[in-house]
Amino acid sequence: MSYQYPIDEAFWTKEEIIDVVNFYSMVEQAYEGIVKKEDLMMAYTRFKQIVPSKSEEKQLCGQFEKESGYSCYRTVKRARELSEGQRVKMNK
Repeated sequence: MSYQYPIDEAFWTKEEIIDVVNFYSMVEQAYEGIVKKEDLMMAYTRFKQIVPSKSEEKQLCGQFEKESGYSCYRTVKRARELSEGQRVKMNK
């Protein structure tokens, strides 16, 4: 990984930063391997508690995609399409 996660150190607590990084990491895992739908959706739910604004979510996820090539939007969309107990596997 030769990029940085988009985080807001000025406004987020250490715990919130860890939780946001966990969400980004889950998105990475979906592209580089496989991730449980439930784990990804729990991480996304926590991410949305920290970043409730849709515009801020788009900005942060857009930055993340630009840096990494991994789409938060497409990954969460794919997870929502799956049944409980399934795993998310994304293609680049």
